[in-house]
Amino acid sequence: MSKDLNQCNFIGRIGKDISIRQMPNGTDVVNFSIACGDDYKDKNTGEKVEQTNWINIVMFGNTAKILDKYCQKGSRIFVSGKQTTRKYQDQSGADRWVTEIKANEFQMLDSKGSGNSSSSKPAANSTAASTSSQPAAPPPGDFDEENDIPF
Repeated sequence: MSKDLNQCNFIGRIGKDISIRQMPNGTDVVNFSIACGDDYKDKNTGEKVEQTNWINIVMFGNTAKILDKYCQKGSRIFVSGKQTTRKYQDQSGADRWVTEIKANEFQMLDSKGSGNSSSSKPAANSTAASTSSQPAAPPPGDFDEENDIPF
């Protein structure tokens, strides 16, 4: 039996501030969404239509810690991982399914000085993080990006 490729890569902006938590076994985890813009030409009007797709992301361990420390709402990042679907029960006991990217690598794409001025998290210069190795901490910077997602 051959293995099929399950590799997803996205570039987008984080939709809300990152909140790290711990699983019962003590592993750090973050769940967040990134906004990825797309556009197409409407067949009826011929006009360009812009569309935002929200991609659910989950990260674990050191990768989650680094993301929590250096990224926030509006941060532009590259995310790489595998698409997964999991089942859970909501508060009413109904079964729900969520499709998300279980990311094992990300890269901060904001240049130094970009980001959200209301946050205390420092910016970083294109620093990559993965679960296989722990990178050096990115340098601190100032934030002056607006609070809203730009598209």
